[in-house]
Amino acid sequence: MSSTDNLQQQATAVKDFLPLHGTDYVEFYVGNAKQAAHYYKTAFGFQSLAYAGPETGVKDRSSYVIRQNKLTFVLTTPLRTDNEIADHIYKHGDGVKFLALKVDDAADAWQQTKKRGAKTYMEPQTLKDENGELVMSGIHTYGDTVHLFIERKNYQGIFMPGFVKWESHYNPAETGLLYVDHCVGNVGWNQMNPWVKFYQDVMGFRNILSFDDSDISTEYSALMSKVMSNGNGYVKFPINEPAEGKKKSQVEEYLDFYNGEGVQHVAIATNNIVETVTNLRDRGVEFLKIPASYYVDVLDRVGTIDEDLAPLQALGILIDRDDEGYLLQIFSKAVQDRPTVFFEIIQRKGAKSFGKGNFKALFEALEREQDARGNL
Repeated sequence: MSSTDNLQQQATAVKDFLPLHGTDYVEFYVGNAKQAAHYYKTAFGFQSLAYAGPETGVKDRSSYVIRQNKLTFVLTTPLRTDNEIADHIYKHGDGVKFLALKVDDAADAWQQTKKRGAKTYMEPQTLKDENGELVMSGIHTYGDTVHLFIERKNYQGIFMPGFVKWESHYNPAETGLLYVDHCVGNVGWNQMNPWVKFYQDVMGFRNILSFDDSDISTEYSALMSKVMSNGNGYVKFPINEPAEGKKKSQVEEYLDFYNGEGVQHVAIATNNIVETVTNLRDRGVEFLKIPASYYVDVLDRVGTIDEDLAPLQALGILIDRDDEGYLLQIFSKAVQDRPTVFFEIIQRKGAKSFGKGNFKALFEALEREQDARGNL
């Protein structure tokens, strides 16, 4: 990073009323958390970290916490009907409920966002045990999704109060997943700009990239997207909405099957995408198929890269370049039966963008999946 970039970030940090230090964890509400945890351990290489449930005094749910490097998922399932978690799963299927963000002061984060128009999900609360105290608060965002603010500076426990260490004999090797690069939300018709305004006004984010239907379109469908980033760039939330096309777009299909707005995919960083994706594929993770024609002239478009093209083509990894470097990315198929949440694996070699040059190939691949489901 140049000294100019450092000065700009320092200046931004001074003005930033909501300083964020990245994603603390992503929590999914799922139909069977025990089995989901086994899937993510087996397929993605997560390790057991912590557990909360009836054995720890929590009577209405079970939560399994899994971790790989700086990437933490929480998988929560209800133990009875007629509660918020059960209702969420009935409506949406398995999906992301909480995008939890690291902050220095969870009470201040709540105050700052509330006074700018946020709808409160959770007022600041302090959780305590023998390992210290953790403060958390939360606000609503699109659909039923919630941003939690997590303050850990006075807590040294395994995850948070109420959880115990989850020790398992079964600990498969990790796959090189590092941290959340970005999380993409799908919102309804004409809702992208209102949510862009929310992130600007309420959370102090800025719009760093915009794509319209001329950028993201195929013969059949289109969508629009704007990328929102916090001041230091540690937290990025692209927001998609449908655009008019001949047939149903992937965003419309998501909204239909998710029954509303929500997190479409979580993008996870790696330092070696060929090795990571090979591991994931060998463990059963399925990825979108990219036609061989994509690779015929891809190096003419993106220029010289460090990697050999053959393994990238064999795995279906996409390549794109911006002014600062290039990136390698690949997208999984949906990880549940509803065609909703999926994952992106991304390796950045300097690039700060999101693969604009790959949109057409990616969305044509998604459309082939839609067509096979009868939803195009």
